[in-house]
Amino acid sequence: MRTLTFKVLETLGGRIEEAARKRAESKSALVRRAVERLLARESPLPGSFAELAADFAGSVEGPGDLSTNPRRMKGYGR
Repeated sequence: MRTLTFKVLETLGGRIEEAARKRAESKSALVRRAVERLLARESPLPGSFAELAADFAGSVEGPGDLSTNPRRMKGYGR
């Protein structure tokens, strides 16, 4: 894991310590989770694998019946 050091106002530092204590977690874990949530809201990833792979759909040539043709499944998993 990478280390990141930053400065906060005394009041914010106190709020972070108190929140971490109430949740029984480290300050680092609390800040890490808060930053992840902030970044997810600002630039959410597409919701599905299909959306992520949309640019690649149809870009590969080959037989279209790999999963339904028993002849092509012969020996699979050996």
